[in-house]
Amino acid sequence: MAILGTLLKKGIRLRESLVQEYSSPLDLQKEELKKLLIKAKDTEFGQKQNFDLILREFKKGDTDFYSVFSKQIPIYSYNTIYNEWWYRLKGGEKNITWPGAIRHFALTSGTSGAASKYIPITKDMVKAIRKTGVRQILSLSKYDLPDKLFTKGILMLGGSTDLEFNGTYFSGDLSGITTGRLPIWFQRFYKPGKKISKNKNWGDKLDQIVEKAPDWDIGIIVGVPAWLQILLEKIIKRYKLKTIHDLWPNLKIFVHGGVSFEPYKHGFERLLEKPLIYMETYLASEGFLAFQALPDRRTMRLVLNNGIFHEFIPFNEDNFDADGEILPNAKTLKIDEVEEEVDYALLISTCAGAWRYLIGDVIRFASKDECEIYITGRTKHFLSLCGEHLSMDNMNRAVELVSEELNLNIREFTVIGLPHGSLFMHHWFVGTDDLIDKALLLQKIDDSLKQLNDDYVVERKHALKDVKLTVLSPSVFYNWLKSKGKEGGQNKFPRVLKGEKAEQWMGFLKENGIIK
Repeated sequence: MAILGTLLKKGIRLRESLVQEYSSPLDLQKEELKKLLIKAKDTEFGQKQNFDLILREFKKGDTDFYSVFSKQIPIYSYNTIYNEWWYRLKGGEKNITWPGAIRHFALTSGTSGAASKYIPITKDMVKAIRKTGVRQILSLSKYDLPDKLFTKGILMLGGSTDLEFNGTYFSGDLSGITTGRLPIWFQRFYKPGKKISKNKNWGDKLDQIVEKAPDWDIGIIVGVPAWLQILLEKIIKRYKLKTIHDLWPNLKIFVHGGVSFEPYKHGFERLLEKPLIYMETYLASEGFLAFQALPDRRTMRLVLNNGIFHEFIPFNEDNFDADGEILPNAKTLKIDEVEEEVDYALLISTCAGAWRYLIGDVIRFASKDECEIYITGRTKHFLSLCGEHLSMDNMNRAVELVSEELNLNIREFTVIGLPHGSLFMHHWFVGTDDLIDKALLLQKIDDSLKQLNDDYVVERKHALKDVKLTVLSPSVFYNWLKSKGKEGGQNKFPRVLKGEKAEQWMGFLKENGIIK
Protein backbone atom coordinates (compact mmCIF):
# COMPACT_ATOMS: atom_id res chain seq x y z
CA MET A 1 0.00 0.00 0.00
CA ALA A 2 2.96 2.36 -0.56
CA ILE A 3 0.82 3.93 -3.28
CA LEU A 4 -1.44 5.32 -0.56
CA GLY A 5 1.49 7.27 0.79
CA THR A 6 2.35 8.55 -2.67
CA LEU A 7 -1.23 9.69 -3.32
CA LEU A 8 -1.42 11.45 0.01
CA LYS A 9 1.88 13.20 -0.56
CA LYS A 10 0.54 14.54 -3.87
CA GLY A 11 -2.27 16.24 -1.99
CA ILE A 12 -5.30 14.18 -2.99
CA ARG A 13 -8.44 15.62 -1.37
CA LEU A 14 -11.99 14.58 -0.91
CA ARG A 15 -14.50 16.71 -2.79
CA GLU A 16 -16.12 17.72 0.50
CA SER A 17 -12.85 19.15 1.80
CA LEU A 18 -12.48 21.33 -1.28
CA VAL A 19 -16.09 22.46 -1.09
CA GLN A 20 -15.60 23.64 2.50
CA GLU A 21 -12.29 25.30 1.68
CA TYR A 22 -13.79 27.46 -1.07
CA SER A 23 -17.36 28.08 0.13
CA SER A 24 -19.03 30.52 2.48
CA PRO A 25 -19.52 29.03 5.98
CA LEU A 26 -23.11 30.30 6.06
CA ASP A 27 -23.92 28.79 2.66
CA LEU A 28 -22.49 25.42 3.74
CA GLN A 29 -24.39 25.43 7.01
CA LYS A 30 -27.64 26.54 5.40
CA GLU A 31 -27.40 23.70 2.91
CA GLU A 32 -26.52 21.19 5.65
CA LEU A 33 -29.49 22.23 7.79
CA LYS A 34 -31.79 21.92 4.79
CA LYS A 35 -30.56 18.36 4.16
CA LEU A 36 -31.14 17.42 7.81
CA LEU A 37 -34.65 18.88 7.84
CA ILE A 38 -35.62 17.19 4.56
CA LYS A 39 -34.36 13.82 5.77
CA ALA A 40 -36.23 14.06 9.09
CA LYS A 41 -39.38 15.95 8.09
CA ASP A 42 -41.61 12.85 8.22
CA THR A 43 -40.39 11.70 11.65
CA GLU A 44 -42.59 12.34 14.68
CA PHE A 45 -40.24 15.10 15.77
CA GLY A 46 -40.26 16.69 12.31
CA GLN A 47 -44.02 16.66 12.14
CA LYS A 48 -44.47 18.10 15.63
CA GLN A 49 -41.94 20.87 15.03
CA ASN A 50 -43.35 21.69 11.56
CA PHE A 51 -40.20 21.05 9.54
CA ASP A 52 -42.24 21.72 6.40
CA LEU A 53 -42.85 25.27 7.61
CA ILE A 54 -39.14 25.79 8.27
CA LEU A 55 -38.16 24.33 4.91
CA ARG A 56 -40.40 26.79 3.05
CA GLU A 57 -38.18 29.60 4.35
CA PHE A 58 -35.20 28.22 2.45
CA LYS A 59 -36.84 29.27 -0.84
CA LYS A 60 -36.64 32.95 0.03
CA GLY A 61 -32.88 33.22 -0.40
CA ASP A 62 -32.27 35.17 2.83
CA THR A 63 -31.52 34.27 6.44
CA ASP A 64 -35.11 34.04 7.65
CA PHE A 65 -34.67 30.27 7.67
CA TYR A 66 -32.65 30.54 10.87
CA SER A 67 -35.09 32.84 12.61
CA VAL A 68 -37.94 30.41 11.96
CA PHE A 69 -35.81 27.35 12.81
CA SER A 70 -34.63 28.78 16.14
CA LYS A 71 -38.14 29.91 17.14
CA GLN A 72 -39.82 26.68 16.07
CA ILE A 73 -37.53 24.22 17.87
CA PRO A 74 -36.63 24.56 21.54
CA ILE A 75 -33.13 24.13 22.91
CA TYR A 76 -32.58 20.66 24.36
CA SER A 77 -30.24 19.37 27.03
CA TYR A 78 -29.55 15.65 27.17
CA ASN A 79 -32.15 15.15 29.90
CA THR A 80 -34.89 17.05 28.10
CA ILE A 81 -34.42 15.40 24.70
CA TYR A 82 -33.98 11.96 26.27
CA ASN A 83 -37.03 12.22 28.51
CA GLU A 84 -39.22 13.56 25.71
CA TRP A 85 -37.92 11.64 22.70
CA TRP A 86 -34.82 9.45 22.91
CA TYR A 87 -36.10 7.05 25.57
CA ARG A 88 -38.50 5.73 22.92
CA LEU A 89 -35.59 4.87 20.63
CA LYS A 90 -34.26 2.41 23.21
CA GLY A 91 -37.58 0.58 23.04
CA GLY A 92 -37.15 0.01 19.31
CA GLU A 93 -39.63 2.65 18.09
CA LYS A 94 -38.93 3.93 14.59
CA ASN A 95 -39.00 7.36 12.94
CA ILE A 96 -38.89 9.34 16.17
CA THR A 97 -36.15 11.97 15.76
CA TRP A 98 -34.48 10.40 12.69
CA PRO A 99 -35.78 7.99 10.05
CA GLY A 100 -35.76 4.30 10.93
CA ALA A 101 -34.86 2.47 14.12
CA ILE A 102 -31.74 3.16 16.19
CA ARG A 103 -29.60 0.08 16.64
CA HIS A 104 -26.59 1.63 18.40
CA PHE A 105 -26.13 3.96 21.36
CA ALA A 106 -22.85 5.51 22.47
CA LEU A 107 -22.35 5.62 26.21
CA THR A 108 -20.66 8.83 27.30
CA SER A 109 -17.89 8.98 29.87
CA GLY A 110 -20.29 10.53 32.38
CA THR A 111 -17.96 13.24 33.69
CA SER A 112 -20.96 15.45 34.40
CA GLY A 113 -24.70 15.10 34.66
CA ALA A 114 -26.10 11.59 34.34
CA ALA A 115 -23.78 8.68 35.13
CA SER A 116 -24.28 7.22 31.65
CA LYS A 117 -25.87 9.00 28.73
CA TYR A 118 -27.23 7.04 25.78
CA ILE A 119 -26.48 8.96 22.59
CA PRO A 120 -28.16 7.56 19.44
CA ILE A 121 -25.77 6.55 16.65
CA THR A 122 -27.36 6.16 13.21
CA LYS A 123 -25.91 4.66 10.03
CA ASP A 124 -25.76 8.19 8.66
CA MET A 125 -23.69 9.31 11.64
CA VAL A 126 -21.25 6.39 11.29
CA LYS A 127 -20.77 7.33 7.63
CA ALA A 128 -20.27 10.99 8.55
CA ILE A 129 -17.69 10.14 11.21
CA ARG A 130 -15.84 7.91 8.76
CA LYS A 131 -15.82 10.61 6.06
CA THR A 132 -14.49 13.24 8.44
CA GLY A 133 -11.87 10.77 9.67
CA VAL A 134 -10.66 10.25 6.12
CA ARG A 135 -10.58 14.02 5.61
CA GLN A 136 -8.26 14.32 8.58
CA ILE A 137 -6.01 11.55 7.29
CA LEU A 138 -5.83 13.31 3.92
CA SER A 139 -4.87 16.56 5.66
CA LEU A 140 -1.55 14.88 6.46
CA SER A 141 -0.53 15.69 2.89
CA LYS A 142 0.04 19.25 4.14
CA TYR A 143 2.80 17.99 6.44
CA ASP A 144 6.37 17.19 5.42
CA LEU A 145 6.13 13.44 5.94
CA PRO A 146 7.88 10.48 4.30
CA ASP A 147 5.78 8.27 2.02
CA LYS A 148 6.69 5.20 4.07
CA LEU A 149 4.83 6.58 7.10
CA PHE A 150 1.53 5.74 5.42
CA THR A 151 2.47 2.08 5.23
CA LYS A 152 2.99 1.81 9.01
CA GLY A 153 0.56 0.63 11.65
CA ILE A 154 -1.98 2.88 13.31
CA LEU A 155 -2.57 2.06 16.99
CA MET A 156 -6.05 3.13 18.10
CA LEU A 157 -6.59 2.79 21.84
CA GLY A 158 -10.35 2.79 22.37
CA GLY A 159 -13.27 1.02 23.97
CA SER A 160 -14.31 -2.57 23.42
CA THR A 161 -15.80 -3.48 20.05
CA ASP A 162 -17.74 -6.26 21.82
CA LEU A 163 -20.86 -4.19 22.40
CA GLU A 164 -23.61 -4.87 24.90
CA PHE A 165 -26.86 -6.11 23.32
CA ASN A 166 -30.14 -6.04 25.21
CA GLY A 167 -32.26 -7.63 22.48
CA THR A 168 -33.19 -4.30 20.88
CA TYR A 169 -30.02 -2.22 20.61
CA PHE A 170 -26.23 -2.33 21.03
CA SER A 171 -24.41 0.04 23.38
CA GLY A 172 -20.80 0.90 24.18
CA ASP A 173 -18.09 3.52 23.67
CA LEU A 174 -18.34 5.44 20.41
CA SER A 175 -14.79 4.26 19.66
CA GLY A 176 -15.96 0.66 20.01
CA ILE A 177 -18.94 1.24 17.71
CA THR A 178 -16.94 2.95 14.96
CA THR A 179 -13.83 0.76 15.22
CA GLY A 180 -15.99 -2.32 14.68
CA ARG A 181 -17.02 -0.84 11.33
CA LEU A 182 -13.69 0.19 9.84
CA PRO A 183 -13.43 0.09 6.04
CA ILE A 184 -11.68 -2.98 4.66
CA TRP A 185 -8.76 -1.02 3.18
CA PHE A 186 -7.95 0.41 6.64
CA GLN A 187 -7.99 -2.86 8.58
CA ARG A 188 -4.52 -3.97 7.47
CA PHE A 189 -3.06 -0.86 9.15
CA TYR A 190 -5.23 -0.98 12.26
CA LYS A 191 -3.79 -2.15 15.58
CA PRO A 192 -4.31 -3.78 18.05
CA GLY A 193 -6.57 -5.81 15.73
CA LYS A 194 -10.03 -7.28 16.11
CA LYS A 195 -9.28 -9.87 18.82
CA ILE A 196 -7.67 -7.53 21.34
CA SER A 197 -10.16 -4.76 20.54
CA LYS A 198 -13.03 -6.95 21.73
CA ASN A 199 -11.57 -7.30 25.23
CA LYS A 200 -13.78 -5.55 27.79
CA ASN A 201 -11.24 -5.80 30.61
CA TRP A 202 -9.17 -2.64 30.27
CA GLY A 203 -6.21 -3.92 32.28
CA ASP A 204 -6.06 -7.15 30.28
CA LYS A 205 -6.35 -5.22 27.02
CA LEU A 206 -3.36 -3.03 27.91
CA ASP A 207 -1.34 -6.12 28.88
CA GLN A 208 -2.20 -7.82 25.57
CA ILE A 209 -1.11 -4.73 23.63
CA VAL A 210 2.16 -4.64 25.58
CA GLU A 211 2.87 -8.28 24.66
CA LYS A 212 2.17 -7.67 20.95
CA ALA A 213 3.96 -4.31 20.76
CA PRO A 214 7.31 -5.69 19.44
CA ASP A 215 5.47 -7.28 16.49
CA TRP A 216 4.20 -3.95 15.20
CA ASP A 217 5.77 -1.05 13.33
CA ILE A 218 3.63 1.84 14.55
CA GLY A 219 3.67 5.23 12.82
CA ILE A 220 0.52 6.83 14.28
CA ILE A 221 -1.10 6.52 17.71
CA VAL A 222 -4.67 7.59 18.43
CA GLY A 223 -6.43 7.97 21.77
CA VAL A 224 -6.99 9.87 25.02
CA PRO A 225 -3.63 11.23 26.31
CA ALA A 226 -3.80 9.78 29.84
CA TRP A 227 -4.41 6.20 28.75
CA LEU A 228 -1.88 6.30 25.92
CA GLN A 229 0.74 7.62 28.33
CA ILE A 230 0.01 4.73 30.69
CA LEU A 231 0.32 2.26 27.80
CA LEU A 232 3.63 3.66 26.55
CA GLU A 233 5.05 3.59 30.07
CA LYS A 234 4.05 -0.06 30.39
CA ILE A 235 5.75 -0.92 27.09
CA ILE A 236 8.93 0.96 28.02
CA LYS A 237 9.08 -0.76 31.41
CA ARG A 238 8.32 -4.24 30.03
CA TYR A 239 11.10 -4.15 27.42
CA LYS A 240 13.55 -1.99 29.42
CA LEU A 241 13.57 0.75 26.81
CA LYS A 242 14.86 4.28 27.11
CA THR A 243 12.01 5.68 25.00
CA ILE A 244 9.14 4.31 22.93
CA HIS A 245 11.13 5.14 19.77
CA ASP A 246 13.56 2.35 20.66
CA LEU A 247 10.71 -0.04 19.77
CA TRP A 248 8.74 2.06 17.26
CA PRO A 249 11.34 4.19 15.43
CA ASN A 250 8.79 5.30 12.82
CA LEU A 251 6.32 6.71 15.35
CA LYS A 252 5.63 10.20 14.08
CA ILE A 253 2.04 11.29 14.80
CA PHE A 254 -0.20 11.42 17.87
CA VAL A 255 -3.90 12.03 17.16
CA HIS A 256 -5.61 12.97 20.40
CA GLY A 257 -8.93 14.29 21.61
CA GLY A 258 -11.47 14.25 24.42
CA VAL A 259 -9.37 16.39 26.74
CA SER A 260 -6.75 19.13 26.42
CA PHE A 261 -3.32 17.65 25.73
CA GLU A 262 -1.36 20.59 27.14
CA PRO A 263 -1.25 19.47 30.81
CA TYR A 264 0.01 16.04 29.71
CA LYS A 265 2.56 17.25 27.16
CA HIS A 266 5.57 17.68 29.44
CA GLY A 267 5.25 14.22 31.02
CA PHE A 268 4.35 12.57 27.71
CA GLU A 269 7.45 13.88 25.96
CA ARG A 270 9.67 12.20 28.54
CA LEU A 271 8.75 8.95 26.79
CA LEU A 272 9.98 10.09 23.36
CA GLU A 273 13.36 10.26 21.68
CA LYS A 274 12.16 12.63 18.97
CA PRO A 275 9.21 15.02 18.76
CA LEU A 276 5.82 13.93 17.45
CA ILE A 277 3.32 15.78 15.32
CA TYR A 278 0.28 16.39 17.53
CA MET A 279 -3.10 16.47 15.80
CA GLU A 280 -6.19 17.33 17.82
CA THR A 281 -9.67 16.03 17.04
CA TYR A 282 -13.07 17.07 18.30
CA LEU A 283 -14.84 13.73 18.11
CA ALA A 284 -17.67 13.68 20.66
CA SER A 285 -20.24 10.95 21.20
CA GLU A 286 -22.65 13.21 19.32
CA GLY A 287 -20.50 13.52 16.20
CA PHE A 288 -17.16 14.46 14.62
CA LEU A 289 -17.29 18.23 14.95
CA ALA A 290 -13.79 19.47 14.07
CA PHE A 291 -10.19 18.44 13.49
CA GLN A 292 -6.78 20.02 13.18
CA ALA A 293 -6.50 20.65 9.45
CA LEU A 294 -3.24 22.61 9.22
CA PRO A 295 0.29 22.13 10.58
CA ASP A 296 1.74 24.36 13.30
CA ARG A 297 -1.65 25.45 14.64
CA ARG A 298 -3.28 24.76 17.97
CA THR A 299 -6.76 25.17 16.50
CA MET A 300 -9.26 22.89 14.77
CA ARG A 301 -11.48 23.50 11.76
CA LEU A 302 -15.21 23.06 12.25
CA VAL A 303 -16.73 20.56 9.81
CA LEU A 304 -19.55 22.47 8.12
CA ASN A 305 -20.77 20.10 5.39
CA ASN A 306 -20.99 16.64 6.91
CA GLY A 307 -24.13 15.99 8.90
CA ILE A 308 -23.97 18.68 11.61
CA PHE A 309 -25.54 22.15 11.89
CA HIS A 310 -23.87 24.39 14.48
CA GLU A 311 -25.31 27.18 16.60
CA PHE A 312 -23.55 29.32 19.17
CA ILE A 313 -24.68 30.78 22.50
CA PRO A 314 -22.50 33.50 24.07
CA PHE A 315 -21.27 31.92 27.30
CA ASN A 316 -22.01 34.77 29.67
CA GLU A 317 -24.30 35.75 32.54
CA ASP A 318 -27.04 36.80 30.13
CA ASN A 319 -27.43 33.23 28.88
CA PHE A 320 -26.19 30.93 31.70
CA ASP A 321 -26.56 30.87 35.47
CA ALA A 322 -23.74 30.34 37.99
CA ASP A 323 -24.09 26.54 37.70
CA GLY A 324 -23.76 26.57 33.92
CA GLU A 325 -27.47 25.99 33.31
CA ILE A 326 -28.89 27.70 30.26
CA LEU A 327 -31.37 30.49 30.97
CA PRO A 328 -34.77 30.93 29.30
CA ASN A 329 -34.62 33.05 26.15
CA ALA A 330 -30.87 32.53 25.74
CA LYS A 331 -29.55 34.26 22.63
CA THR A 332 -28.35 31.93 19.85
CA LEU A 333 -26.28 32.80 16.78
CA LYS A 334 -25.56 31.19 13.43
CA ILE A 335 -22.04 30.92 12.10
CA ASP A 336 -21.89 34.27 10.29
CA GLU A 337 -22.82 36.12 13.50
CA VAL A 338 -20.00 34.92 15.76
CA GLU A 339 -16.95 36.96 16.80
CA GLU A 340 -13.38 35.87 17.32
CA GLU A 341 -12.03 35.22 20.84
CA VAL A 342 -15.48 35.11 22.47
CA ASP A 343 -16.66 32.10 24.45
CA TYR A 344 -19.64 30.25 22.95
CA ALA A 345 -21.56 27.24 24.19
CA LEU A 346 -22.24 24.94 21.26
CA LEU A 347 -25.63 23.75 20.00
CA ILE A 348 -25.78 21.04 17.33
CA SER A 349 -28.41 19.43 15.12
CA THR A 350 -27.20 16.17 13.60
CA CYS A 351 -27.85 13.22 11.30
CA ALA A 352 -28.32 11.12 14.45
CA GLY A 353 -31.49 12.93 15.47
CA ALA A 354 -30.11 15.51 17.88
CA TRP A 355 -31.92 18.83 17.47
CA ARG A 356 -30.63 22.11 18.92
CA TYR A 357 -28.75 19.94 21.40
CA LEU A 358 -26.59 21.64 24.04
CA ILE A 359 -23.50 19.46 23.83
CA GLY A 360 -21.89 21.04 26.90
CA ASP A 361 -18.67 22.31 25.33
CA VAL A 362 -17.48 25.92 25.21
CA ILE A 363 -15.41 27.05 22.22
CA ARG A 364 -13.78 30.15 20.78
CA PHE A 365 -13.11 31.14 17.19
CA ALA A 366 -9.45 31.86 16.49
CA SER A 367 -10.37 32.62 12.87
CA LYS A 368 -13.93 33.32 11.80
CA ASP A 369 -13.10 33.23 8.08
CA GLU A 370 -11.46 29.79 8.30
CA CYS A 371 -13.82 28.52 11.03
CA GLU A 372 -10.79 27.63 13.17
CA ILE A 373 -11.76 27.00 16.80
CA TYR A 374 -10.34 25.79 20.07
CA ILE A 375 -12.15 24.35 23.07
CA THR A 376 -11.99 26.45 26.22
CA GLY A 377 -14.03 24.27 28.55
CA ARG A 378 -17.40 22.89 29.47
CA THR A 379 -20.54 24.76 30.52
CA LYS A 380 -20.42 22.87 33.83
CA HIS A 381 -16.62 22.57 34.19
CA PHE A 382 -15.70 26.08 35.27
CA LEU A 383 -15.47 27.86 38.62
CA SER A 384 -17.15 31.15 39.35
CA LEU A 385 -18.11 31.06 43.00
CA CYS A 386 -17.64 34.78 43.41
CA GLY A 387 -16.91 36.16 39.95
CA GLU A 388 -13.46 34.63 39.34
CA HIS A 389 -14.69 33.14 36.03
CA LEU A 390 -12.01 30.44 35.98
CA SER A 391 -12.30 28.41 32.78
CA MET A 392 -10.98 24.94 32.03
CA ASP A 393 -8.66 26.58 29.52
CA ASN A 394 -7.17 28.72 32.30
CA MET A 395 -6.62 25.66 34.49
CA ASN A 396 -5.07 23.57 31.72
CA ARG A 397 -2.72 26.38 30.75
CA ALA A 398 -1.67 27.01 34.36
CA VAL A 399 -0.81 23.35 34.88
CA GLU A 400 1.11 23.29 31.59
CA LEU A 401 3.18 26.35 32.59
CA VAL A 402 3.93 25.02 36.06
CA SER A 403 4.82 21.56 34.75
CA GLU A 404 7.40 23.08 32.41
CA GLU A 405 8.82 25.49 34.98
CA LEU A 406 9.22 22.86 37.74
CA ASN A 407 9.96 19.94 35.38
CA LEU A 408 6.96 18.00 36.73
CA ASN A 409 4.95 15.16 35.26
CA ILE A 410 1.45 16.17 36.36
CA ARG A 411 -0.80 13.39 35.09
CA GLU A 412 -4.20 14.51 36.35
CA PHE A 413 -5.85 17.27 38.32
CA THR A 414 -9.26 18.42 39.42
CA VAL A 415 -10.61 21.41 41.35
CA ILE A 416 -13.50 21.83 43.78
CA GLY A 417 -15.04 25.12 44.89
CA LEU A 418 -15.95 25.27 48.59
CA PRO A 419 -17.28 27.74 51.18
CA HIS A 420 -14.64 29.33 53.41
CA GLY A 421 -16.41 30.89 56.35
CA SER A 422 -18.71 33.44 54.78
CA LEU A 423 -16.54 33.53 51.65
CA PHE A 424 -14.99 30.96 49.27
CA MET A 425 -11.97 28.79 48.45
CA HIS A 426 -10.65 26.44 45.76
CA HIS A 427 -9.27 22.98 46.58
CA TRP A 428 -6.88 21.56 43.97
CA PHE A 429 -6.11 17.85 43.73
CA VAL A 430 -2.98 17.25 41.65
CA GLY A 431 -1.84 13.83 40.47
CA THR A 432 1.94 13.30 40.21
CA ASP A 433 4.46 10.75 41.45
CA ASP A 434 7.28 13.31 41.31
CA LEU A 435 8.70 14.68 44.55
CA ILE A 436 7.48 18.23 44.96
CA ASP A 437 7.23 21.01 47.52
CA LYS A 438 3.44 21.31 47.83
CA ALA A 439 3.61 24.93 49.00
CA LEU A 440 5.73 25.86 45.97
CA LEU A 441 3.42 24.03 43.59
CA LEU A 442 0.37 25.80 45.04
CA GLN A 443 2.09 29.16 44.80
CA LYS A 444 3.09 28.60 41.18
CA ILE A 445 -0.42 27.50 40.13
CA ASP A 446 -1.96 30.46 41.94
CA ASP A 447 0.51 32.88 40.36
CA SER A 448 -0.05 31.43 36.88
CA LEU A 449 -3.82 31.80 37.19
CA LYS A 450 -3.34 35.42 38.22
CA GLN A 451 -1.35 36.01 35.04
CA LEU A 452 -3.99 34.30 32.89
CA ASN A 453 -7.21 35.69 34.38
CA ASP A 454 -7.81 39.27 35.55
CA ASP A 455 -11.05 38.37 37.34
CA TYR A 456 -9.16 35.74 39.34
CA VAL A 457 -6.67 38.40 40.47
CA VAL A 458 -9.46 40.62 41.76
CA GLU A 459 -11.31 37.88 43.62
CA ARG A 460 -8.14 36.49 45.23
CA LYS A 461 -7.93 39.87 46.99
CA HIS A 462 -11.53 39.76 48.10
CA ALA A 463 -14.03 36.87 48.14
CA LEU A 464 -11.74 33.98 47.10
CA LYS A 465 -9.90 33.90 50.41
CA ASP A 466 -7.97 30.66 50.17
CA VAL A 467 -6.57 28.11 47.74
CA LYS A 468 -5.68 24.63 49.01
CA LEU A 469 -3.74 21.85 47.26
CA THR A 470 -3.52 18.10 47.84
CA VAL A 471 -0.96 16.01 45.94
CA LEU A 472 -2.07 12.46 45.09
CA SER A 473 -0.68 9.57 43.10
CA PRO A 474 -2.22 9.58 39.60
CA SER A 475 -3.43 6.05 40.34
CA VAL A 476 -5.97 7.52 42.77
CA PHE A 477 -7.68 9.35 39.90
CA TYR A 478 -7.76 6.23 37.72
CA ASN A 479 -8.98 4.05 40.60
CA TRP A 480 -11.88 6.47 41.14
CA LEU A 481 -12.79 6.21 37.45
CA LYS A 482 -12.58 2.43 37.73
CA SER A 483 -14.90 2.46 40.75
CA LYS A 484 -17.44 4.28 38.56
CA GLY A 485 -17.07 1.77 35.72
CA LYS A 486 -15.30 4.44 33.65
CA GLU A 487 -11.86 2.92 33.21
CA GLY A 488 -10.09 3.24 29.86
CA GLY A 489 -11.34 4.01 26.36
CA GLN A 490 -12.63 7.53 25.94
CA ASN A 491 -13.11 8.11 29.67
CA LYS A 492 -11.35 11.06 31.24
CA PHE A 493 -11.27 12.70 34.66
CA PRO A 494 -13.32 15.92 34.97
CA ARG A 495 -11.28 19.05 35.61
CA VAL A 496 -13.93 20.56 37.88
CA LEU A 497 -16.11 18.63 40.31
CA LYS A 498 -19.39 20.06 41.58
CA GLY A 499 -22.35 18.87 43.59
CA GLU A 500 -22.84 15.11 43.80
CA LYS A 501 -19.65 14.36 41.86
CA ALA A 502 -17.60 16.44 44.31
CA GLU A 503 -19.21 14.65 47.27
CA GLN A 504 -18.48 11.25 45.70
CA TRP A 505 -14.83 12.18 45.11
CA MET A 506 -14.32 13.43 48.65
CA GLY A 507 -16.08 10.34 50.01
CA PHE A 508 -13.83 8.09 47.92
CA LEU A 509 -10.70 9.79 49.26
CA LYS A 510 -11.90 9.47 52.86
CA GLU A 511 -12.97 5.84 52.51
CA ASN A 512 -9.53 4.94 51.20
CA GLY A 513 -7.71 6.84 53.96
CA ILE A 514 -6.21 9.33 51.54
CA ILE A 515 -7.60 12.37 53.34
CA LYS A 516 -9.24 12.79 56.73
